[in-house]
Amino acid sequence: MNRIKVGSDFSGVGAFDQALIRLGIDYETVFSCDMDKYARQTYIHNYGEPKYYPKNVYDREIPKESLDIYMTSPPCQSFSLAGKRKGKDSDNGILFFNSHEFIQENKPRYFIFENVKGLLSDDNGKTFSEWCNMLGGKSINGMPVLFPYDNSVHYHIYHKVLNSKNYGVPQNRERVFIIGIRDDADNNFTWPKEIPLEKRLKDVLEEDVDPKYFLNNKQVTAITNSKHEHSSRVFETDGTSPTIMAKSGGGHEPYIKTELKIVGILTNEKYNDFSRRIYSSETIGRTLMGSGGNCNDKSGLYLIDTQCNQGVIQLNQSKESGGQQPYQQNRVYDINGVNPSINAMQCAWGGNIINTNKIRRLTPRECFRLQDFPDSFTWPVSDSQAYKQAGNSITVAVLYNIVKKLRTNNS
Repeated sequence: MNRIKVGSDFSGVGAFDQALIRLGIDYETVFSCDMDKYARQTYIHNYGEPKYYPKNVYDREIPKESLDIYMTSPPCQSFSLAGKRKGKDSDNGILFFNSHEFIQENKPRYFIFENVKGLLSDDNGKTFSEWCNMLGGKSINGMPVLFPYDNSVHYHIYHKVLNSKNYGVPQNRERVFIIGIRDDADNNFTWPKEIPLEKRLKDVLEEDVDPKYFLNNKQVTAITNSKHEHSSRVFETDGTSPTIMAKSGGGHEPYIKTELKIVGILTNEKYNDFSRRIYSSETIGRTLMGSGGNCNDKSGLYLIDTQCNQGVIQLNQSKESGGQQPYQQNRVYDINGVNPSINAMQCAWGGNIINTNKIRRLTPRECFRLQDFPDSFTWPVSDSQAYKQAGNSITVAVLYNIVKKLRTNNS
C-alpha cells in the first residue's frame, strides 16, 4: 500500500495512529480533531501537532481530496448504558450527523465508526437502524439495500460488536464498530478472527506501584458498602479487567487486590507452633493469622504493611541488646502506630512478615496497557486526565486487526 491519507474526528490520544504505526503503514494525517485540551496535549506530545488540528467538528473544514480512511468515534455518553441514555436528541448524539456529512462530501475510501454497545438498544434499536440506513446506501452486512434513504451514502457497511478480550487484551470491553467501504472499492470485507486470550489482568500490572493508588481503610469500607455497580466491584488479577471508564474517582475505576508477599516469619518462644510455620511467597492471605487476630496480642503472627504507608508501633524490643539496639528479629508492630525505618536487610533476616494484600485502583499506565498502548506512550497531564483519556480511547489491538483487514483488501 502506498502512502495513505487519513483523518479522524474525536481523535482523543491517537489509538488510530497507534494502530497504523504498529502495522507499519506509511500514512499522512490530513487532519485530527478534538476539543479536549488535555487530550490535545497528549496527542501532540506523542505524535507531533498535525498540520490541521481543529478543535470543534462543526468548525472543521472538509478536505476536497478523498481520504483513504476516515476514523470517527462520536462521544458515547448519549448511548452508554452507564449514562443517562439521552440518545440522538442530545448534543452528543447528533454529532453522528456531522460525521455523516463528512462522509457524504469527502467520500473516503473507507470509514470506521466506533461507539458503545448501548447504541444498539437506544430507542428500541431505532437509532442504530437509522445510522445503518444512512451509512449503508448500497449494502448492510452483505445484504443489498433495495430502497436506500434519499440522504444515505453509497457505501457497503459491516457492523459488529467486538470485545477487546477477544483480541489479546485482558479487558472486557464491548464496542460497536461500523466499517464502510465506498461502492467503487473492493467490498469483500470479513471481520478479523478472534484471538485466544493468553494474558490476564495481572500481566499488565506494574511491579512498583506508588502508595497513593492504594485505598485506606475508610475508602475500602466505602467501596465495599457501596451500591454503585462499579464501585462495589473489586477484581481478582487472575481474570480480565472490566471496561476501563473515562471517569476516575467516585468508584468508576476498577479496583484490584494485590497479591500477598511473605518475606519472613515472626517467631515467639512461648508459641512453638507458630515458630515452626514457614511461609512461601505464594501463600494466600487466609493462612496468615495471629492467635487472636489482635495486634496487641504478642503470641502470634503480626503483619506490617510498608507498601501502603500503614503506620506501625513497636510493641516489644530486641532481647539481644536489652532493648537498646534496633535488631529486627523480635520486633512486633502495631499497624495503628507510626512507621519505623524499613531497610533492605531486615526482610532478608526474617524478622517480619510484610502483607501487601491491599485493595488499590489501577494506575494510569495499567489503564493504557489495558487499551493496548505501548509503554513508549506517555502523557504530560495529571492522573485524572490520564484516566479519562484511557477510558475514552479505543483499544489499539481491535483497530489494528480491523485496519489490517482493510489493508489486506487493498493489497
